[in-house]
Amino acid sequence: MNVHLASHYGMCFGVRDALAATRSTYNESDVTVLGQLVHNPVVSQELTENGVKKGDLNNPTTGIGGTVIITAHGASESDRSRWSSTQSKVLDTTCPLVHKAHKSLVSLVDSGFFPVVIGKKGHAEVNGLVGDFPQAIVIEGDEDIFEVPYEGKIGIVSQTTQPIERVNELVEKIRSTRNACEVKFIDTVCAPTKNRQKAVKDLSKFCDLIVVVGGSNSNNTAQLVSKVEGLGCRAVQVERPEDLIFDWFIGAKDVGVTAGTSTLEETVTSVSERIKAISDEMALKDRECLGKERILC
Repeated sequence: MNVHLASHYGMCFGVRDALAATRSTYNESDVTVLGQLVHNPVVSQELTENGVKKGDLNNPTTGIGGTVIITAHGASESDRSRWSSTQSKVLDTTCPLVHKAHKSLVSLVDSGFFPVVIGKKGHAEVNGLVGDFPQAIVIEGDEDIFEVPYEGKIGIVSQTTQPIERVNELVEKIRSTRNACEVKFIDTVCAPTKNRQKAVKDLSKFCDLIVVVGGSNSNNTAQLVSKVEGLGCRAVQVERPEDLIFDWFIGAKDVGVTAGTSTLEETVTSVSERIKAISDEMALKDRECLGKERILC
């Protein structure tokens, strides 16, 4: 069994920088992350073990007097201002590409466009994007398009981790059903997401199975699984090497490995090593079976 690692996978620079900034606070006595730093259980466990508490972005009484951390997913300007007015030290680890999405949406609204965000409802990044615009509409699927106004100017941005093909599809459906509207779309899907989606598409062309490493609550990990399955290839999602099941690999000749943007490099390495160990176990069993057949003959 051959194991192939995607050409682009795992932790992006925005998450990596946010984690590095948070790790630099481990020697402080009172540190609170406002939400989940990244959607990764391994990282969450590390933070807990180092005394980092989890707080609520919407509750400015959390962690007063200590250090509070805005996650890589970002926050609305109103939330950011509210926290800056407290006695807490605010460490803002918002991904620069999420900041760019915020600026794009602000520019659209300032130009008179009605704000529309394509993304997952309730996701921390999406909540931050629409937080300063109570009139904004979040489009998660086709069923949400009816909420978009039928007149005026419509300005659209996307959650940075959405698959660009799906985003373009939704934008075109809005355009085709809003003929009287001026529709402007600014592509805010980040390059790391596009690269990982393309890389997993390439793997799907020749792999029998693709293992996607990432948190079960990670949106971009789920999107990678969906991408693989949509291409007709079998996909499984794991958080740790312990999640791998031997029977998944029976009959597989080529196995691909990729990972969401919140997944640690060491986790990807350990999962890949475990898959190779499973491959060795399967080869040994095949040799043992062949030997028994020869004895019977």
